Amino acid sequence: MQEAHVSHISKVAIVGGGLAGCECARKLSLAGVHVTLFEMKPERFSPAHQLEGLAELVCSNSFRSDQQDSGVGLLKQEMRELGSLTMSAAEATKVPAGKALAVDRDLFSAHITREMEQDANVTLVRKEIPSLDAPELLGFDAVVIAAGPLASESLSASLAQAVGGTHLYFYDAIAPIVSADSIDMTKAFWGSRYQPDDKDYLNCPMSREEYFAFHAALIAGEKAPTKDFEKEIHFEGCMPIEALAERGEMTLAFGSFKPVGFTDPATGQRPFAIVQLRTEDLNKSMFNLVGCQTKLKHGEQARIFRMIPGLENAEFVRFGSVHRNTYVNAPKSLGPDLSLSSRPDVFLAGQITGVEGYVESAACGLWLGIVLAARARGLKIPPPPPETCLGGLLNHLRTEQKNFQPSNVQFGLTPELNMRAKKKDRKSLYAERARERFAAWLESVRDIL
Repeated sequence: MQEAHVSHISKVAIVGGGLAGCECARKLSLAGVHVTLFEMKPERFSPAHQLEGLAELVCSNSFRSDQQDSGVGLLKQEMRELGSLTMSAAEATKVPAGKALAVDRDLFSAHITREMEQDANVTLVRKEIPSLDAPELLGFDAVVIAAGPLASESLSASLAQAVGGTHLYFYDAIAPIVSADSIDMTKAFWGSRYQPDDKDYLNCPMSREEYFAFHAALIAGEKAPTKDFEKEIHFEGCMPIEALAERGEMTLAFGSFKPVGFTDPATGQRPFAIVQLRTEDLNKSMFNLVGCQTKLKHGEQARIFRMIPGLENAEFVRFGSVHRNTYVNAPKSLGPDLSLSSRPDVFLAGQITGVEGYVESAACGLWLGIVLAARARGLKIPPPPPETCLGGLLNHLRTEQKNFQPSNVQFGLTPELNMRAKKKDRKSLYAERARERFAAWLESVRDIL
């Protein structure tokens, strides 16, 4: 695809006040570009949103691993070096989560909302934008659609028309959250895998009998219906627990319920299976059921998840749910600068492009902000090398596939090492190469940034 050429940028409209939209807005603001940020809440809420604030985390409160030998951990570090608003907000509102980076979602949203409201170059407008041709978007030099995977039906339809066909979609499932006061602490215990003294996670041990009874209940549980005209397609990284259970009796025990590294202090033995609960807030008053994203009906969730030892009297702060995620076939629909091939003054950012996950969505918005900010100064910035995590993620959006699917960041999106290495060493080698390439690229573009 040829890159779009927007010759002059001084005013930009951004549709969507999520992670990608706010990241993009901040970078443009720092370049002296005036941004009008349109957010439909509280005028209208998507099926998964509840807070009025910006950058609401509707699924997990975790930004996943912070380890520097993991793709997502390294991507976060690259974002920090590029001045990411998401990363600074996460550091300011983080909660204990072992080797992961997790946040108090209310404080996180409030932090970013405050940053946007206090930014002199950002005008926050609480209004729904129903289409790419909405009159509110007239007069801007560029329009960024960062409406996320839950874009309204009307905006999604307008986008589908612009890309020349029916847009792609998949279903995403979120896990329930329970009140800490309702957990039976005589059965649950603190600890992370191999770290019994760690108090970042609560663990609910299951015996063989309890596990298989729970598994059977998941299989038989009544699911929330899917609309007749929509084919149900789940992203592999967000499979509902009941869909995973249908793959086999031991799928959960070998997956998110794996007991390896745990000893139940009540018995001194390794449990047959274990359900981990991750703290949702700084006060540890709420816990997310890790790996329990679900499309079960609410009554069924209460009944089945209370079969987990320690959760017999669980009070649900939020039930799990399923929602439709919208994204485009980026290699066919977008130019290298994330502009629509059919509308070069319209750009996409975040999960709607086909990246998957909080960190990846924010990184996409951050990068688009950098690109447009450079363009506002009459400059062009080369993309990060494909060996870097950000570069690999952006390359995914340019690589045509028979069946384009959203992707989390991973070293598999970067070029092969082209060297023989033991399996246990490969991640560290990928990470070392990525850090070297990113550092060299960053030094070469400092005058543009």
